[in-house]
Amino acid sequence: MTEGGVLRNLAAVLTVVGIIVVIWYAACVPMNIKGVLTQAAREGVAVVPEDAAERRAASEIGLVWQNRFAIPQTWAEDRPRLPAPHQVAIEMWETTVEKKITSKRSLIYHGWVTLSATLLGFAIGTGLGILLAVGIVHSRVMDLSVMPWAIVSQTIPIIALAPMIIVVLYSIGVQGLLPKAIISAYLSFFPVVVGMVKGLRSPDHMQLDLLRTYNASGSETFWKLRLPASVPYLFTSLKVGIAASLVGAIVGELPTGAVAGLGARLLAGSYYGQTIQIWSALFAAAILAAVLVGILGVIERVLLRRMGMAS
Repeated sequence: MTEGGVLRNLAAVLTVVGIIVVIWYAACVPMNIKGVLTQAAREGVAVVPEDAAERRAASEIGLVWQNRFAIPQTWAEDRPRLPAPHQVAIEMWETTVEKKITSKRSLIYHGWVTLSATLLGFAIGTGLGILLAVGIVHSRVMDLSVMPWAIVSQTIPIIALAPMIIVVLYSIGVQGLLPKAIISAYLSFFPVVVGMVKGLRSPDHMQLDLLRTYNASGSETFWKLRLPASVPYLFTSLKVGIAASLVGAIVGELPTGAVAGLGARLLAGSYYGQTIQIWSALFAAAILAAVLVGILGVIERVLLRRMGMAS
């Protein structure tokens, strides 16, 4: 891509981000204005009707115009309904750069706990998904029996299934990282199964017939044709799977009352009404997911280039 193309893409991304930030700041006003005006009325610096009927009749927008000083305060509340972008950014800076990695208030510490479960679950889910895909492609029985069950398994809400998995594993003494990893694997294996099956079946009949004319065995057909052809499909499904695995790890932390991990950070924020903490944890999870997907993208480009499948 040329330098001009890169700049245009960067400008487009920054424009979209800028629009989102502006809308975000604007949304903070109606979301937080009620608490700001109530606090201002208690301090005697704003006029809020005392009668309930009058309060209902007076629109919040009207009160905002009567008390224009309140608008900046909607972006600076300690416990807002919707925190402003700069509040989330400050919270993330304070809990990453200004905290020791070993601190229980460090997002890096909590992110590492969640990442550990994510990677273990992703490895389990990927291995299981690839094995199932190979079996489905080579066995008509597995195709008719396993694939429908794999599809049905994804209709069960993970938020309902996670506590059951946690309780069952705890009852047999399995605690710590593994229960969360199993939940991550549950969410990540399905995209890998679907993508790998599609990839292994992507060679057309002419390619398969050509190998038969060379008297290639089934294993040779798999290793020299089907598997290389499935690599682009596999990486596409891996990118979906790693994001799903991260969601599974966070969900797995919620029913356990965990004290570490991004899920635990979300729980603590909800318990104490710390919406800024909740949003910073959500952004940390989004950034972590983006980094993981980006790493897979780099590996994909390098591998495909070495295979001669990308320029």
